[in-house]
Amino acid sequence: MDTPADAPRLRRGMRWLLWGALVVLLLVAQSLLVMLTLRYEEARTQDETDAVATSAAIEMRRVLLRSQQSVQSLLWNEPDERQWRLDATEMLRQRREVLRLERRDLELRVQLALDGRPELSLFTVIGRSELEVELQAACATARRSSAPAYSRSYFVPQPSGLGLEVLDLCMPITQSGHLVGFMVATLGLAAMLDDTVRQAEVGRHELSLVEADGTRLVRAGPMRGAGIYHASRLVDLPGSSLQLRADAVAGRPGLIPNLAIALVLGLSLVLLGLVVLLVRDVRRRGQVETALAESLAFRRAMEDSLVTGLRARDVQGRVSYVNPAFSEMVGYAPEELIGRFPPPYWPPEQVEEYLRRQDTRLQLGVDGGGVHREGYETVFMRRGGERFPVMIYEAPLHDRVGHHVGWMGAILDVSGERRMEELSRQQQDRLQAAARLATVGEMASLLSHELNQPLAAIASYATGSLNLMAEPEPDTLELVRQAIERIAEQAERAGRVIKSVHGFVRRREQSREVVAADQLIEAVLPLVRLQARKSGTRIELDLPKPVPSVQADRTMVEQVLLNLTRNAIQAMETDQTPLAQRVLTLKVRQHEPRWVQFSVADAGPGIAPEVAARLFTPFFTTRQEGMGLGLSLCRTVIEQHGGTLDHGPANSEASPAGTEFRFTLPAPDSPRRNAPSSAMTP
Repeated sequence: MDTPADAPRLRRGMRWLLWGALVVLLLVAQSLLVMLTLRYEEARTQDETDAVATSAAIEMRRVLLRSQQSVQSLLWNEPDERQWRLDATEMLRQRREVLRLERRDLELRVQLALDGRPELSLFTVIGRSELEVELQAACATARRSSAPAYSRSYFVPQPSGLGLEVLDLCMPITQSGHLVGFMVATLGLAAMLDDTVRQAEVGRHELSLVEADGTRLVRAGPMRGAGIYHASRLVDLPGSSLQLRADAVAGRPGLIPNLAIALVLGLSLVLLGLVVLLVRDVRRRGQVETALAESLAFRRAMEDSLVTGLRARDVQGRVSYVNPAFSEMVGYAPEELIGRFPPPYWPPEQVEEYLRRQDTRLQLGVDGGGVHREGYETVFMRRGGERFPVMIYEAPLHDRVGHHVGWMGAILDVSGERRMEELSRQQQDRLQAAARLATVGEMASLLSHELNQPLAAIASYATGSLNLMAEPEPDTLELVRQAIERIAEQAERAGRVIKSVHGFVRRREQSREVVAADQLIEAVLPLVRLQARKSGTRIELDLPKPVPSVQADRTMVEQVLLNLTRNAIQAMETDQTPLAQRVLTLKVRQHEPRWVQFSVADAGPGIAPEVAARLFTPFFTTRQEGMGLGLSLCRTVIEQHGGTLDHGPANSEASPAGTEFRFTLPAPDSPRRNAPSSAMTP
């Protein structure tokens, strides 16, 4: 049984136990501090190494780029051999990383060669021809890409018993757009790395270029690295790459790496003594009260410093708290808002709607099943009457025992975002208007190309009419009447072309109509037959029954058919296509349920591969009188309809080498079922 004298000893034991526990915790904290400090020093050293590696890799790319530009400058103005040697000698004197320059032909035979050190050739021990494997691969890459390419690094032995790690830069030489040879520059890795060290701030780091397996090729730097903190970066080059390694000289940090840590440890020990002296059980209540006051002050400061408005409402919807940001947003002081209902920041014309929405929300809260976080946009009113949009994110507010007592909301003023959206929309409209103005320049060429065929047809009918009137016959009047009707049709067609092209340039919605495929072909057949008779070409139609219909701009599609048939007939007006084989085939097929395919096939000599690659390029033509816009316009028109235009071998019995152009047009839209709409609750 404990006596009264045992109580003080028990209290002292508990006190010493508490102090001992506190001391142990402080020691653990100091140990963790030292450990974290060491890790921080290691991380800082590693970060510094990473930064050095990145900076050195960027600088090495600059060195390579300057060397490449210097080599490329030797090709300017196509100098002769004497001038090239003078320029190359000066460049080798300035760029010491360039060890050798060579001019080679297309077969990589050396035409001119110049070493950076005239007294000593780079390829003395082993001839240049025996070390060209990497160079051939680089020049092959340069030939394919029409751009400079680098080879992989390789070792060149020297008479001193040592050697140099080098790589080759192969640069294509073009004249009038044709490849005529290569300029080859041999670059020394050691000189490039030395130049990188001089330009980059490497500090106490060693730089080296290494192979993929870690083998070191060359090194540079003030001293050797310790191998503990290192970083590698890949220097990407066209056709090759180099791996740059930065190795820090510093080793692992000691127990006390710097004076600051020593001071921290010393102050921590002093703090330990002060804590042991100042800890008193009687101050626990004061500490708790202080912590509570600090917590409240911190929360208040945090809420007051927010730029987002905060608003608390009770279960009746009355405002119970606002922060300064919300008061500034609506222009009312907190005492003008708290407890007032309806709040003054509700627009008068929206009060009834807001009351209904709030009643619905309050009912959900009373039922207990609809209290969820949500965000919605609404409109508030400032003191001066200005309406502005806000985004509200509201969450349920509970007391300390978990009862629902209201809502806490964050309010964002999004009027600035809405103004920016409006400015962006206006800017977009201006850009589109500028684009339409820029497109007006296309109208002249487009109209001249599109009106060529209708005007040519009018001229042909007019000439025929004059010929008939010069030698009158019994049916001359009827023929002249038919010719005049054709002239009127082509004049109307020219007007439609002008209207369609004008609408195309202004980017307006094209006039689409449902038309049968045979009507499109019959509309252009008179002009096609007129040109076909001149060249002795037969026309064959392959139309299914029933004939499918399409939804298209009739004038523009007829122009596409005219362009394709004219090109097909002209392709057969050569000696390579006998008269008996000159057949023009127009075919229509239902390609898919939603698409109808048209094809125009000829029996001509076909299209060469180099011509086919540029066939749809604007202003590219193989005829002297052509403008190069026909096929480009055809593809544009078909793509505006959502279809595709392509070509391939005709594979006809008359001439397997013929060409077939195919394009698709959409079939009339089928009725679509309306999707059910969902209403969003406020």
